[in-house]
Amino acid sequence: MTDQHLEAGTAPTAFAAQPSQTGIPSDMVGELRSDHAGESGAVWIYRGVLAIARDRGVCDFARRHRATEQRHLDLIEQWLPAAQRSRLLVPWRAAGFLTGALPALFGPRAVYATIAAVETFVDHHYQQQIDRLAGRPEHAALLSLLRECQADECDHRDEALSHAAEPPGLLVRAWCAVVGFGSAGAVHIARRF
Repeated sequence: MTDQHLEAGTAPTAFAAQPSQTGIPSDMVGELRSDHAGESGAVWIYRGVLAIARDRGVCDFARRHRATEQRHLDLIEQWLPAAQRSRLLVPWRAAGFLTGALPALFGPRAVYATIAAVETFVDHHYQQQIDRLAGRPEHAALLSLLRECQADECDHRDEALSHAAEPPGLLVRAWCAVVGFGSAGAVHIARRF
């Protein structure tokens, strides 16, 4: 990452995919709706962390990653018309805020473990979509967008894991399991609503 991007709080963009002439394949509308809901929630996760955390390193981490999640949200909004976005954005934002704020009450280890859990789920979610578009060259721009977002999310996961000095305790592991289960449920709902 360049110093310019560090100062701006954003990750470098290899390719900011623009909507293709062919638009979104019909079998991907629900997936992009869930991506939009997820990226909205992610922005609010970091807002929740920043509302509670006092650790300077955690706050810096949250500010940088919030900027990346906002960029993802902006890119997905270029693809997904407002009429096709989730009608449940308010609950997704509230859930995101709580997913960031609650672990921030317990300190940096809980925050980093939570982010690692969320991003592990998101990595798999994006990979499923990437696999679905493989071999469909008419949707190369959308595939590129998904790969770019996935790479950023993996960077977030890896950075969070690098801050974890030791494995999380039982309570944090249980919380992370709830976060993973909640993320899967949210994707299932957001695909439809």
